[in-house]
Amino acid sequence: MEFSRKSLVIETLISAIFLLGLSSSSVAEFRAAGHATTSTTIEFPALNCRKHSAVLTDFVGVGDGKTSNTEAFKAAIANLSQLAADGGGAQLVVPPGKWLTGSFNLTSHFTLFIHKDAVILGTQDESEWPHLPVLPSYGRGRDAPTGRFSSLIFGTNLTDVVITGNNGTIDGQGAYWWKKFKEEKLNVTRPYLIEIMYSNQVQISNLTLVNSPSWNVHPIYSSDIIIQHLTILAPVDSPNTDGIDPDSCTNTKIEDSFVVSGDDCIAVKSGWDQYGIKFNMPTKNLVIRRFTCISPDSATIALGSEMSGGIEDVRAEDITAINTESGVRIKTAVGRGAYVKDIYVRRMTLNTMKYVFWMTGSYGSHPDPGFDPKALPVIKGINYRDIVADNVTYSARLDGIENDPFTDICISNVNIKLTTKPKELQWNCTNIQGVTNQVTPEPCNLLPEKEIDCPFPEDRLPIDNVKLKICSISGNF
Repeated sequence: MEFSRKSLVIETLISAIFLLGLSSSSVAEFRAAGHATTSTTIEFPALNCRKHSAVLTDFVGVGDGKTSNTEAFKAAIANLSQLAADGGGAQLVVPPGKWLTGSFNLTSHFTLFIHKDAVILGTQDESEWPHLPVLPSYGRGRDAPTGRFSSLIFGTNLTDVVITGNNGTIDGQGAYWWKKFKEEKLNVTRPYLIEIMYSNQVQISNLTLVNSPSWNVHPIYSSDIIIQHLTILAPVDSPNTDGIDPDSCTNTKIEDSFVVSGDDCIAVKSGWDQYGIKFNMPTKNLVIRRFTCISPDSATIALGSEMSGGIEDVRAEDITAINTESGVRIKTAVGRGAYVKDIYVRRMTLNTMKYVFWMTGSYGSHPDPGFDPKALPVIKGINYRDIVADNVTYSARLDGIENDPFTDICISNVNIKLTTKPKELQWNCTNIQGVTNQVTPEPCNLLPEKEIDCPFPEDRLPIDNVKLKICSISGNF
């Protein structure tokens, strides 16, 4: 198997290279060092194996980092899509090299495999990024009212699609887009690195994603999704570079991943105000485990703020955060409607945090003035247990909504050690109700002590029953 201890060491060193400010080309050169081009077979886990296989160079792809490969990707996928019904579909291998491209669309019963010495580079030629309509559950773009750029890797109405590799790299070259955003020169919302819409049986795994123009991974209106073994890296001051954003999705698993981000490492979403309420598609049955986050100005896991289709049955366990603003944060506001309920978190290890617990009922940020001020969100059944935190400024800031309190909050077995200069008021609580047990520092009066272990479900979600197959590619890599 390719995923050895040696590979993990290499990927750790690559993360360090990135944080020191080197480019994705440096990553590729580092990976290539000591790897001769010889015939080899690479095994990898996938939802399904493919009978047919092709390499991007079969379609006149040029991996020099300068030549556009948009048409090569489109031609390859169009050709391979004709084989979808024959033997479980086809796979396209992106071989070693630097492959400049604009947006391209995937197909069903298809695997995109990115070799460890390959870098897909997002072009800065805006003509190679088609425009798409705004998302129906949002009503407008996040950066501009009308339209949005298609994601670098995009797919809609798909079944059985795999985006994987043996830790190949996708580099969005986001600095161009961040500059336009900061200078307010965007008329269309920035592209994401990967977006899959209206699809099912989706796998995104074993990749390194760097410098996304905006969000990195955005499954939306989809189900049966496995996201695992991702390394996602962006400068901590880059705007809106969320790591993984499941949005109106059912039956999703996120695990064994590492994110350094300028925004939330994971943001769970389901639509925005009246548009999300009308679309009415929740995110539910989500499991997050063995996940590490660094994000000094944002959350490890955010629930919202766009949650107007509802969020329920989220299970997060074995979570690590370092130098991050908050742990699991709930973000909502008057006008959002819907609910965040049945949230379960256990075994978090936090170090150097502004907040351990943070709930915000006045997040604001509306798509337009047409939101309903009577649409109040229901926040209930929020459970945290078995948390250790060190070097913390505030233990908790829990702000519900007047006449719409956040209820049934349970916090147990939590040990918070404070920074040398902590805030005097450690638990700032308004419009909430719940209980605590064995929590230090002592919680606020709205969370009285009760002898209880906060619940965490022991049953398995359906996505945990999906077994990956061992597939392979062969070639001179």
